[in-house]
Amino acid sequence: MEEAQKTEKKIRKNMEQLDQKLEKYATGEIYPFHMPGHKRAGLFFPNPYQIDITEIDGFDNLHHPEGILKDGMAHAAKVFGAKQTFYLVNGSTCGLLAAVSAAVPKRGRLLMARNCHKAVYHAAYLRELSVDYLYPQITEAGIQGAIRPDEVRLALAGEKKYDAVVITSPTYDGVVSDIEAIARIVHEHGIPLIVDEAHGAHFGFSEAFPVSAKALGADVVIQSIHKTLPAFTQTALLHLQSDRVSEAEMRKFLGIYETSSPSYIFMAGIEKCVRMLEKDGGRLFSDYETRLREFFEKTKKLQKIKILKRSDFGTEEAFDFDPSKLILSVRDTDMTGQELYDILLSRYGLQMEMASGFYVTAMTSIMDRKEGFDRLAEALLAVDGTLGQKSDASGDFIKRVYRENEKKLEIADAVDGGVRKVSFDQAEGKIAAEYVYLYPPGIPMLVPGEQITGQVVENMKNCGKLGLNVQGTVEDGWINVVNF
Repeated sequence: MEEAQKTEKKIRKNMEQLDQKLEKYATGEIYPFHMPGHKRAGLFFPNPYQIDITEIDGFDNLHHPEGILKDGMAHAAKVFGAKQTFYLVNGSTCGLLAAVSAAVPKRGRLLMARNCHKAVYHAAYLRELSVDYLYPQITEAGIQGAIRPDEVRLALAGEKKYDAVVITSPTYDGVVSDIEAIARIVHEHGIPLIVDEAHGAHFGFSEAFPVSAKALGADVVIQSIHKTLPAFTQTALLHLQSDRVSEAEMRKFLGIYETSSPSYIFMAGIEKCVRMLEKDGGRLFSDYETRLREFFEKTKKLQKIKILKRSDFGTEEAFDFDPSKLILSVRDTDMTGQELYDILLSRYGLQMEMASGFYVTAMTSIMDRKEGFDRLAEALLAVDGTLGQKSDASGDFIKRVYRENEKKLEIADAVDGGVRKVSFDQAEGKIAAEYVYLYPPGIPMLVPGEQITGQVVENMKNCGKLGLNVQGTVEDGWINVVNF
């Protein structure tokens, strides 16, 4: 007993407090090439404790807005070019759950991109939906590409009748699909198109970036303003663009999925972001474009590391590409994406957004400073000079990881049936009872109800060896399967 108390005391003494660690990070020299989009800039904002309130007189109610919040959302709709806008304080996750639930009846049928965020899969589970997939192109550059309109047309022309279509555009890597063409095809069948535009909240504010799905015919568009704009983590917007999805149903499901205690700090942060865009967006985006151009000019000398651009994709691979996403590819070198990620952090104090098998993603925004771009350019040039070439390029990594798996059961049937735990080596031929995904970006490589093949097992093991963050398995080396 005495020994246990001593151990507990020692743990408490050595335990690092989160607020202290955050403050240390904020005041350190590490530069953030990751979300949120405010990039820890010293924007004026009141002491959060002083303005943290609940639904008191004069401050409206998010779930029944009649005053200041109703006016704020109407103003956001005007600035973002939307018909109707809803605040989201549970992130785009909440918006995706609500959009799918409002558009598709319980036990209905959903056509969705296989690279959708896990929130769409969770909506399918909760609503017990039958799901079929649209598979994105795998580009020559080795990343997931666009959803092709002809694939959407082919899927909708079959015998199955769908209640809605959901795609992600832009992808986590910045690839944009032809939303206008897809929306036109979807609407021919009288159903709505939902677009997860979480990574495209900055679209529509500058011609240097792709056009937002809001202006291209999508019926519901969800944007995480915290990802690429100066707003607090967890803040997002849902834009309802047509009556193909009922406003009443959308409000109902937002009331279900969104917290009953919405943060007024978050909502105030959304409104501050909207006002900043309205008042100063032109200058901010112009300066941002200049910094991006200067960065690309400085990195022209790179020999081994490749920074992907729109010109690196074929017309069918990507309809458009977001230049704010810096995809740093080392696929033809003797270095992995994780190794580059680690070097940029440990040697150069540059915190990237994520690492994949052979590339690293740096997220940028209007709040990034020239200093950050210069530091990254210099670091990449220095690392580039140390890299060797390899003959077997790992360009098929994404193709292997995000491959088409045979669906044996619907998601809800697989999750809610009996399950048992097996080792990876015992999993081949069995049916998955849980998701397995790399995080970020949260796209499943294996979905409940899909058959586990030898390739899937190999993928899970290889991702672990590469140091990638594999989530969803019950524990390292073990996975839950349907217990037949």
